[in-house]
Amino acid sequence: MKVHNFGAGPCILPQQVFEQAAAGVLNLDGSGLSILEISHRSKAFDDILAETKQLVKELLHLSDDDHILFLQGGASLQFSMVPMNFLSTGQKAAYLDTGVWSSKAIKEAKLFGEPIVVASSKDRQYSYIPQNYVIPEDAAYFHITTNNTIYGTEIFELPESPVPVVADMSSDIFSRDIDMSRFDLVYAGAQKNLGPAGLTLVVIKDSFLSKVKSPLPSMLDYSVQAKNDSLYNTPPVFSIYVSMLNLRWLKSIGGVTAMGEINRSKAEMLYAEIDRNSCFKGNVDMAARSWMNVTFTAVTPELETAFLALCKERGIHGIKGHRLSGGFRASLYNALPLESVAYLVEVMQELERTSGEA
Repeated sequence: MKVHNFGAGPCILPQQVFEQAAAGVLNLDGSGLSILEISHRSKAFDDILAETKQLVKELLHLSDDDHILFLQGGASLQFSMVPMNFLSTGQKAAYLDTGVWSSKAIKEAKLFGEPIVVASSKDRQYSYIPQNYVIPEDAAYFHITTNNTIYGTEIFELPESPVPVVADMSSDIFSRDIDMSRFDLVYAGAQKNLGPAGLTLVVIKDSFLSKVKSPLPSMLDYSVQAKNDSLYNTPPVFSIYVSMLNLRWLKSIGGVTAMGEINRSKAEMLYAEIDRNSCFKGNVDMAARSWMNVTFTAVTPELETAFLALCKERGIHGIKGHRLSGGFRASLYNALPLESVAYLVEVMQELERTSGEA
């Protein structure tokens, strides 16, 4: 039975990327060596690193003033690293609270300065994106989480900011066209649309990098990492290699613009069925509905149990919602084909038919 993977992460990747990565583990480009054993100082890895950076730059339409870093520790380390580099005791930073990950970032920022929460959607279980808030002009930066994987909201329109903008873009980077010039620092754990877990992408403007405070521990200093081209220590070689393969695939299908149209189609198909089907209801405001993580619930506990059982029987993986939000979550990351979404819709319709017959 084919398994349709709607899991929230680590991500689904294209089959050809799995096959190419497996071949590289056995024999990298005919070298007789595995990607797992080559030196990170070798010519082979130099080429991989350079191509991966070039693909990131090309696909995200970055400028020459953008530094591309490949780090470790996931987005969770960036929650600390951002304020460590840019906040001093008594200094303020503005944060938009739209979910678990932004609230964790706020918690870490308290260790280094004063995070000001400009707005929060916690009052309605993070089911919407706040609007019409004021960003303090004396803040060191303004931090947002562009897509919220647990509750299923996404920011599609950025506010004008009088201060540098920092974004956790872990789950929607490379998913659609986003104006990267609006951000001064973007970070993203790789395990959604970029590659396997173990790699963190950071894009930082030169003007913002110049504001890094010193001294800092070398591994946690953006300026040190940039100066050493992400090679201050051994980088996550395999994760970078698989990300390169995945970005090659993304480029081959038309890049981020083409991917955005596909992702829009997937999301619209699934949301249309949620709104139509008498067994389900959506969790978030229409304007905030994520293209990447579609959250919804059954109208009764009995239907929830029945749908989970039916999904397991039909080979649908990862559909159960996060423990904090309950219900269901269908993650529609780049490599998930439209056919899998159509199949999920068929199973939802099957539940409606059979529940009506009961």
